[in-house]
Amino acid sequence: MNSSKYFKLLRLHQWLKNFILFFPPFLGGVLFQQGMLQRGLVPFASFCCASSAAYVFNDLRDRDKDAFHPKKKDRPIASGAVSAQAAGLLMVMLLVLTFLSALMVSTHFLLLVLPYLLLSFLYSLKLKEFPLIDIFCISAGFLFRLEAGGEAFGVEISEWLFISVFLLAIFLSTGKRLHEKRMLGNESGGHRPALAAYPEGFLDGTMYLTGGSVLVTYTMYVIARHSLLYTVPLCCYGLLRFILRVKSGQGGDPTESLLRDRQLFVVGLTWTLMIGWAIYGRGGL
Repeated sequence: MNSSKYFKLLRLHQWLKNFILFFPPFLGGVLFQQGMLQRGLVPFASFCCASSAAYVFNDLRDRDKDAFHPKKKDRPIASGAVSAQAAGLLMVMLLVLTFLSALMVSTHFLLLVLPYLLLSFLYSLKLKEFPLIDIFCISAGFLFRLEAGGEAFGVEISEWLFISVFLLAIFLSTGKRLHEKRMLGNESGGHRPALAAYPEGFLDGTMYLTGGSVLVTYTMYVIARHSLLYTVPLCCYGLLRFILRVKSGQGGDPTESLLRDRQLFVVGLTWTLMIGWAIYGRGGL
C-alpha cells in the first residue's frame, strides 16, 4: 500500500497550525516546567486528528470541483489516488481518535474541540461560500486552538494575546484569499463563490488593515513585558514579508509560506528564540 497518498490527504504540514496550543504555556513561562511538554502531547494529537478529519471531509465534499482546479487537482481524492470510500473510513477513524484523545484531557477541552470540528464541517458544507464569513471561520479555528491550549496547560489567555491571534488569523486568511483570487482570475468564483463577491481592492485593504492592527495589538501585548519589546521589529518585518509574498504572486498559504520562504522561516525561528531567551534564559520576565 502506498502510504504517501494518505499522508498527503492528512495534510501533515498543516499540523504546524496546531502548535498554537503551546503558545499559552510558552509565553506564560511554564512550558519547560517538569511534565509540561508531555502534558501537551495528547491535546496536540487530538487537534491534529481533528484538523486532518476536517481536511478529508473538505476534500470529499469538493472532489469534483477540485479536479478542475490548477493546484487542487493533484489532491489524492480529486486525482483518484484515494477512493471516496477509503477516505470516508479514514475520516471516521480520525474522528473517533479525536473524541477519545480529547476526553483524556478534560471535558472542557472536548467542548472546545467539538465546536472546532462542527465549525470546520459547516465551513466545508456552506460557510466558505459567504464573503467575510469564510475568513472569520478560519480565524475562529485559530482561537479554538488558542483557548484549548490554555485549558490543556491550565494557563490563562491574555486579552491582548487573544486579540493579536484573532487579527493575525484574519490577516493571513485574507492574504490567502487574495492570492487565490489573483491566481484563478475570472474563474475564481467558480472554484470559490466567496471570491467573486469581494470587490477589487477589498482584500488588499483588509490585509493592510489587519496587518497594521496585528502590529499594534502585539506591541500592546509585549509593552508590559519589557524584555519582549525587541521582538516588535521582527514582527513588523514578518508581516511585511508576507504581504510582499502575496502581492508578488509567490503564494498566500501561511503554512507553505513559512516552510518555503527562507526569510519568513528565519523570522519565525528568530522570534521563537528571542522569546524563549527573554522568558526562560534570563530567569523570567
